[in-house]
Amino acid sequence: MSPSGRRASAWRLRAPIGRRAYWWYASLGLLVPLALWWALAALEVVDRVFLPSPLDVAARLVTWWREDGLLGDLLISIYRVGAGFALSAVIALPLALLIGTFRPVQALLEPLTDFIRYMPAVAFIPLVMLWVGIGEASKIAIIWIGTFFQMVLMMAEDVRRVPMAQVEAAQTMGARTGEIIQWVILPAAKPALLDTLRVTMGWAWTYLVVAELVAANSGLGYAILKAQRFLQTDKIFVGILLIGAIGLVMDQLFRWAHRRAFPWLYLRG
Repeated sequence: MSPSGRRASAWRLRAPIGRRAYWWYASLGLLVPLALWWALAALEVVDRVFLPSPLDVAARLVTWWREDGLLGDLLISIYRVGAGFALSAVIALPLALLIGTFRPVQALLEPLTDFIRYMPAVAFIPLVMLWVGIGEASKIAIIWIGTFFQMVLMMAEDVRRVPMAQVEAAQTMGARTGEIIQWVILPAAKPALLDTLRVTMGWAWTYLVVAELVAANSGLGYAILKAQRFLQTDKIFVGILLIGAIGLVMDQLFRWAHRRAFPWLYLRG
């Protein structure tokens, strides 16, 4: 096939593309915004106090690493997000299996969860400080509040999407309720559940800045808020871009794990 033919076939609905083409498009998607940012900064369309150049941001990154303890801020933020996310997942999975499998449990818990998930996590900060203090537990709790209720509802929906025909087939063969959940429902829902974990990991990172409002003295979110007070826009950019970069790496790790765990979903043809 000619190059023009390959390009045309790549734009068919849901047509697969090669790894090289994928990375070419991905690089283009990242480099074009960077080039536009560079051009805006160079033309001084916006004052550099409010829109620092990529070079200014890179210089601040080096300074933060060498002089201001960037590694410590990175590690403590990763710990807080990881702990809050893991706690959410450990509690959400069994609850989602129950909500998605048994109608009485759904009626009992789903309206309550729907009610709570619309409450802003930042509104819980005073209560969290009263309940668990101002240590690490409070920051983890805020991230948990921001992710758990969304996660459990999405996971319950993943469980409900398991075809009833599979459940009925297992019942016909004499499987008990626990066996159906363990050997039919959970394995069938696993690909969707892992995708839900990937999506909600992004939400956990969005609540990092909120969590580090709670009497923090370290972390990327704390550094961003501190830089805002002193109008250090370049440091704000560094913090935001670092969170985005960490999130991108974690997202790719989840995608890699999904491909490794469920390779049959990626077979062509």
